[in-house]
Amino acid sequence: MSDNNWSRRDVLKASVAFAAAGAAPMFFTKDAWAAKNFMNNPGSSSTVTLGFNVPQTGAYADEGADELRAFKLAVKHLNGEGDSGMMNTMKPSVLKGNGILGKKVTYVTGDTQTKSDAARASAKRMIEKDGVIMFSGGSSSGVAIAVQGLAQEMGVVFMAGLTHSNDTTGKDKRRYGFRHFFNAKMSGSALGPVLKERMGTDRNAYHLTADYTWGWTQEQSIKETTENLGWNTAKAVKTPVGAGDFSQYITPILNSGADTLILNHYGKDMINSLTQAVQFGLRDKQVNGKDFQIIVPLYSRLMAQGAGENLKGILGTTNWNWALSDHGSQAFVKSFGNEYGFPPSQAAHTCYVQTLLYANACEMAGTFYPPEVIKQLEGFKFDGMGNGKTEYRAADHQCFKDVLVVEGNQNPSSQFDLLKIVKEVPRSQVEYDASIFGGNLGPYEV
Repeated sequence: MSDNNWSRRDVLKASVAFAAAGAAPMFFTKDAWAAKNFMNNPGSSSTVTLGFNVPQTGAYADEGADELRAFKLAVKHLNGEGDSGMMNTMKPSVLKGNGILGKKVTYVTGDTQTKSDAARASAKRMIEKDGVIMFSGGSSSGVAIAVQGLAQEMGVVFMAGLTHSNDTTGKDKRRYGFRHFFNAKMSGSALGPVLKERMGTDRNAYHLTADYTWGWTQEQSIKETTENLGWNTAKAVKTPVGAGDFSQYITPILNSGADTLILNHYGKDMINSLTQAVQFGLRDKQVNGKDFQIIVPLYSRLMAQGAGENLKGILGTTNWNWALSDHGSQAFVKSFGNEYGFPPSQAAHTCYVQTLLYANACEMAGTFYPPEVIKQLEGFKFDGMGNGKTEYRAADHQCFKDVLVVEGNQNPSSQFDLLKIVKEVPRSQVEYDASIFGGNLGPYEV
């Protein structure tokens, strides 16, 4: 058997035998795996390839376009081009601006089409044909969970991009997957006190919910929050992703007795369902002696742009906002703005940050060997990248940081000033025990 055909299991067995003979096993020496076979080991190549798998078509394509912009900017900064952005503010950091481990970063892209099967096929092509050492992206939790499973099977690290379902780092968590984005549980925890203050403890809520893993867990988490406040859940209705016309789902709300609509929708689906709800007169109604209210638990600036005037005064949460004043956020806003002429979205921020974090973990490990890179990310604590002090929890690979409660700005100062930060909720108020969602990360060696 030639060395090039060895599996990781063969190498491990040989190393153990070598150790039994009284010699040091080679995998205990720094970057010894560089000479051995792990998936897409760049070896002596002068470059290393990353894969950016985003929705370029489908209901979440707007987010995908901004993710891709951020990925390209991160590659420029890693390669020492531009103003370095958050590489100047991230602490701790061992990034040098000379690529990753001295290798220039290149990239390939794919289109998830906001569909799990298409995303998995695209990611598989990146791994098998393009030789990516890490891939990222996506704006759907269904996509994230599908390709995260593939990452575990093939031994390639997946930095999950935009995914908000509790399942991503819950029952479907994987050792080879990491999430910087917050989740539905955290949205519910952050929103609860503000909903109580603004709307009281006696409401009758009607849910419209995207019919896939994100919508299911978003609905569950918001229902837990509102019912704990004393709210009643009148009805919860599932809607297909990419429906376009939501009128058949909105009409029954008018005579349901509900005084609150909770839209568990994202991307263009939220834009369409909210616009149609307003057109049907829901915002002008009075029910049960109360002004009718609409809540959008998960927001993005891109959605706000699409919804326009319809969004004013409507509460929700977001992972990050370009108006944050910390040094890291403003460094990124400046860099992204200089590159593209407008401020970044939360999708862009998430994907940019995750690319730098992966690169930094490789530098800390001194290798691209995935188990060692993963161990550097697990429990990693850092600051200077927005949302305060942050940690990638080792137990489930969920990122914990401050969460923003926002509302549609009543008096925007520009076309981008669409979400007003109502409250920066401290990380301590949205943390939870890692065991509540179950799941198993799985092995380091695959």
